[in-house]
Amino acid sequence: MAGNSKTSHPPQILQPERHQDAGPVYVREGGRLHLVSGVKAAPFRLFSRGFSVELCMNGEDDRARRQRTEHFIFTYTREGNLRYSAKSLFSLALGYISDNVDRVDSLIGFPEQIAEKLFSAAEARQKFTEPVTGLRALQKFTEAYGSLVLRSLCLRNGYLVISEKLEEIKSFRELTCLDLSCCKLGDEHELLEHLTKEALSSVKQLLLKDNSLSDAGLRRMTAPVRVLKKGLENLLVLDLSCNPKITDVGIGYLLSFKKLNCLDISGTGLKDINAVTKRIQTQLGLVHSKVPLKAFDHSNCRTEGWAEQTVLQWEQAVMEAIKPQDNLRSRTSALRFYGKTHRIDEVVRCKLVEAETKTCGNLQFYKEKVQNCHLPLKKEVAGSHELKNNKKRALAEQERERTSKQKHLCLTVEDWDLLNTY
Repeated sequence: MAGNSKTSHPPQILQPERHQDAGPVYVREGGRLHLVSGVKAAPFRLFSRGFSVELCMNGEDDRARRQRTEHFIFTYTREGNLRYSAKSLFSLALGYISDNVDRVDSLIGFPEQIAEKLFSAAEARQKFTEPVTGLRALQKFTEAYGSLVLRSLCLRNGYLVISEKLEEIKSFRELTCLDLSCCKLGDEHELLEHLTKEALSSVKQLLLKDNSLSDAGLRRMTAPVRVLKKGLENLLVLDLSCNPKITDVGIGYLLSFKKLNCLDISGTGLKDINAVTKRIQTQLGLVHSKVPLKAFDHSNCRTEGWAEQTVLQWEQAVMEAIKPQDNLRSRTSALRFYGKTHRIDEVVRCKLVEAETKTCGNLQFYKEKVQNCHLPLKKEVAGSHELKNNKKRALAEQERERTSKQKHLCLTVEDWDLLNTY
């Protein structure tokens, strides 16, 4: 019947989609790749043939990536697999504090063992070479640990380092050895004035060879000791050689260093050497040495302490700053070859000065640690005691005369003006 007829459609059979072959399947096992199924498919290109990409990273992304990676230690296994392990909490805290060491309020009372590791971490990051924050960070350590940071400083031929890092050098406390040889500082240099401060009263070995010093510089340097009994009162070894402007008057200022064991005044402008030698022998108890003393050969003077590498970084930075460019050097050599420029003589080094000093004569003095090594017989002992007592009385009288004279010599207007600065 037409009214009840329904249009019938043939049944549709859903066919599953035909997926493309995904290609070969590889499994990594034991550090090697193994093909497990499939057939090697044709090479598939993700981008067109002429497509190119440029990777750009700004500073913030680089810092974020570095902060994420520095928390882990990456190593490789024997099979070549990349393996990483998390750093210890102590290492993470140490790295964070060393990055911000200039913001630390104080390190006083902090354990020395951990402070040394913190200093090494900051040193590895070259935090102490930064202009402002480096000085502030270094002062935190020197205030708390003194001689542990640096107990011996050798700046021989280091005038440029002194000029660039003067405030950092002045921050070192409790130094026992300071070598400023061949620096041409002069009498008015700020570092020489700093030597008289209380922070460097612990200096026992001071080497000021070839520094263009005169009697005025020695008067300034010895004023606190002569009048206030402060400053370089613990000085044991003093090298003033190769300073031709120092005369007999300047040597008189050195007689206030009662603890001196070794003194070198070779190459100075002395007029009456015999009189000066006699004064040094009678008032300081030093004996003229016929041979050069080992204390002045500079072989034992070196930079020692936590900041040893820091000083080396300063020296390298200065050398890199003054390092001439290769093209300029070659052009200068060419101009010299054709006679268009005059050859500039190099700066006279300590070796030439030492050669001149040897020709002028050796004026080194030392204190005999063991007197009367060959003791006399028992019958002569009483006589030797009397000689010693007479010698002590003579020295006491000379000391009283010297002190009475110093009342008029030391307390001059210039000395008082100088002492008012301390």
